[in-house]
Amino acid sequence: MEKKRYNNIGRGEFLARLGAGSALTVAALAGCKPSTAKFDPYAVDDEDVPTDKMEYRTNPRTGDKVSILGYGCMRWPMRKGDDGRDELDQEKINELVDYAIAHGVNYFDTSPVYCQGKSEQVTGIALSRHARDKFLIATKMSNFSNYSRENSILMYNRSFEMLQVDTIDYYLLHNIGSDIRSFEARFIDNGILDFLIEERAKGKIRNLGWSFHGSKEVFDHILAYHDKVHWDFIQIQMNYSDWHNARGRNVNAEYLYAELEKRNIPVVIMEPLLGGRLSNVPNHISARLQQQEPERSVASWAFRFVGSYPMVLTALSGMTYEEHLQDNIRTYAPFEPLSEEDKKFLFETAELMLQYPTIPCNDCKYCMPCPYGLDIPAILLHYNKCVNEGNLSRSSQDENFRKARRAFLVGYDRAVEKERQADRCVGCKQCNEHCPQRIDIPRQLRRIDKYIEDLKQGREF
Repeated sequence: MEKKRYNNIGRGEFLARLGAGSALTVAALAGCKPSTAKFDPYAVDDEDVPTDKMEYRTNPRTGDKVSILGYGCMRWPMRKGDDGRDELDQEKINELVDYAIAHGVNYFDTSPVYCQGKSEQVTGIALSRHARDKFLIATKMSNFSNYSRENSILMYNRSFEMLQVDTIDYYLLHNIGSDIRSFEARFIDNGILDFLIEERAKGKIRNLGWSFHGSKEVFDHILAYHDKVHWDFIQIQMNYSDWHNARGRNVNAEYLYAELEKRNIPVVIMEPLLGGRLSNVPNHISARLQQQEPERSVASWAFRFVGSYPMVLTALSGMTYEEHLQDNIRTYAPFEPLSEEDKKFLFETAELMLQYPTIPCNDCKYCMPCPYGLDIPAILLHYNKCVNEGNLSRSSQDENFRKARRAFLVGYDRAVEKERQADRCVGCKQCNEHCPQRIDIPRQLRRIDKYIEDLKQGREF
C-alpha cells in the first residue's frame, strides 16, 4: 500500500502542489500553537551565545545591514502529525526564528518549493510575529515545471501572500545553470525578467538576483545581463572544498566569486557546509581540524572561510536544530576572519577529503518525489555517513569488516524504509535533470545496491 501511495503522484503534480497549488492555507497553519514559556529566546542563560555581537555586512545598493549568518529555510524541523505522518513543526520553527532574531540573525531565505511547498507559509507565520524591520526576507521564482507567464506571476504573487509581506527584500531567479535555453524559456521568452525589473522599480522587490548551479558558460551568459538588469546580488555555492575542487558540473567557487567581485556585486553564499558534508567529515579530518583549533567546531571552519571574503553579504545555513543555530552564532558573533595560512590549511584539508568517495548530495530534495517511491536523499546520505564514520569496507578481509557490515546494513534499514531502498530503482533518470549537483543518481543507486548485496552475501568487492 505504501509504495502505491508514493507512485500516485508525479513530478508535475508535485511541483504544482509546491507552487500555486499548495493545499495548506495560511489560516490553517496559523492555528499552530505559539511558542510557550518553556523557551524564551530573550532570556538566554548561555553566556557563550552572545545577543549583541553579530557581524553585519552593508548592502552597497540599499544600505541594508545584513547579518553574515543567514537562515536557510529549506530544512525546517518536522514532527509526527495526528495521522502519523511527518509535518512541519510550526511551534519549533517559531522558537528557532525567535532565537535567531534575538541573537542578531535577520536574513531568512526560502522558496515556493522548499519543504514540499510549505516553507514560505511556515516561515511567514514565524516572521509575522516580529516587527517588519527585524528581518529581511528572500524568496525565489521557482518556476521549474510550468514556466508560463501566467503561472510564474501567480507563483510570484502567492509568495507575498504566504510570507505575509508587502515587499520582498531579496528576490531570486531560482537554480539557474542547467543550460542557456532553459534560462531563456523560464525568464526571457515569457517576459518574466522584464516583469520582475518593473516590480523592482515599483518597490515590490528591493533587490533582484539569481541563484546558480551549473556550467561556466551559463554563468557567464547570465552575468552578461548585468549591463541591462544591474543585478543587486547573486547567490552561489561556495565553500573551501568547492573553491578549487568543485565536483560534477559545478564551477570552482574561486572563479565565481572573482567574477562577481570584479563587478562589485554582493554575494550570498549557499552550501557553506556542502549540505552538511563539511561538518560530518571523516574522523581523521575532524581530528585534524580540532587539533588546529580545539575550542572550535568542525563546522565553524567552513563558516569562517566564506565570511573571510569581503563581498559576501550573508552565508546561508539550514539550521534544523537549536544547537546548530547556537554554534553558528558563536562563529559569527563576533567574527574572526581566517588568515592566509588558515585558508591554505583548509585547502590542504579539502585535498585530503577528496580521497574519500562521498556522493555530493546536499539533501536539497529536488530529486523528489521519485515516481517509484525511493527515498533518494536518505539512501545517499546514509552511504556518505558510513564513509565518514569508517564503516565502508573494501574487502571482507578488512579487520573491521563485521562491525562495518553490521553498521551499514542495520543503519540502512533504520534510515530508509524497505519499500524505498535502492533496489527499487528502475533507472528512469527522471531525478537526474533536477539535481543541482549533477549527480547521476540511478548510477549511484545501482552502485550502492550492489555494495549492499555484496555485504549481505559476504562477497569480495
